Amino acid sequence: MAELQSARAARWATVVVFATQGLLFASWTAHIPLVKAALHMGDADLGMALFGAPIGSLAAMLATGWLLPRLGSRRMVQLCLLGYCATGWTVGLANSQLTLFAALVLWGAFQGSLDVSMNAQAVFVERQMGKPIMSGFHATWSLGAFVGVAIGAVAVAVGIPLAIQLVGLGVAVAASAGLATRVMVQDPPHHEDGPAATGLQAWLHPVVLALGAIVLAGMLCEGAVADWSAVYLHESLGAAPSFAALAYAAYSAVMVAQRLAGDRLLARFAPRTILPILAAIATAGMVAALVVGNPLVSLVGFAALGLGVALVIPAAFTAAGRLPGIHAGAAVAAVSAIGWLGFVAGPPLIGHIAEAVTLPVALGLLPLMTCVMAITVRRSRLFAPVAPVGA
Repeated sequence: MAELQSARAARWATVVVFATQGLLFASWTAHIPLVKAALHMGDADLGMALFGAPIGSLAAMLATGWLLPRLGSRRMVQLCLLGYCATGWTVGLANSQLTLFAALVLWGAFQGSLDVSMNAQAVFVERQMGKPIMSGFHATWSLGAFVGVAIGAVAVAVGIPLAIQLVGLGVAVAASAGLATRVMVQDPPHHEDGPAATGLQAWLHPVVLALGAIVLAGMLCEGAVADWSAVYLHESLGAAPSFAALAYAAYSAVMVAQRLAGDRLLARFAPRTILPILAAIATAGMVAALVVGNPLVSLVGFAALGLGVALVIPAAFTAAGRLPGIHAGAAVAAVSAIGWLGFVAGPPLIGHIAEAVTLPVALGLLPLMTCVMAITVRRSRLFAPVAPVGA
């Protein structure tokens, strides 16, 4: 009973960290146009500067996979959270493209390391709870991000400078989430014979690579929808810009709703059963969106895509954290980093394919990814039901 109460407290603490991590970073997005204008940057200059965050995140994920087995997920969450809150305000002080890039690399590094650490903690909490709860954590991240965007928009409207906003939010997040981390669970000991694989051993494990490939496919879809869905509806289908913007909104809204319901779905249905069905719905929806060529049908298609990929990434983190013979933190770090490659590389890849052929053909990569996901999950044994530690 005491262990279950501890797990419940740690669950809410992890919810707070997920939500505030999304809130803090998303809060600066409303300021991007003002930063661009203040630094006299063109689109290409801004794109290069913004690339600093994923570069920092990816590099930090590699290091975090080495540190997690040594420090534990609770301590790593605490350290990374502190750095994340303490460095965000530097973005608001940038006075050139180079300094903005450097500030985003620094901030992105703590964001990426916190992302891996909190997902590792979530794996251990889920194992102690003995039921699927990972999807709910990812849903609260999205909800936190929505709140962060709203806070940023209000700050822009009333003229609060970015640096001041990030200092204030950083202090609030550090105080609330930092206090919550005190009840996080300690990483369970490794019970198997021999030490758990970490570092390069974890990266090269075939199951880790397979799970990473599935997450890469899902995050490639997410990055592509964010950057190209409105362009497709507006330029290829002739939809008004205001209507075209609804594509990503529909995708995001359905994804959040699905993740909020996802824990109950994964508790009732085996992942190998429900995930392929949802991925098949995404495949059919996106094929219709690209073949029919109607803005309304395409809107439904992008919503179906959000439905199809919403649970795959949380389920993959759960599976990675429960692999025998591999430290959970190292496995989650490897899967996260591989997935980030899809998020970062997906939009440019779509752009290059579109340049060579057409955008509708290039976006055909998305239903191809969801089709592969459906087949892979169904035919493999990568996703097993969640069971308590020691079960």
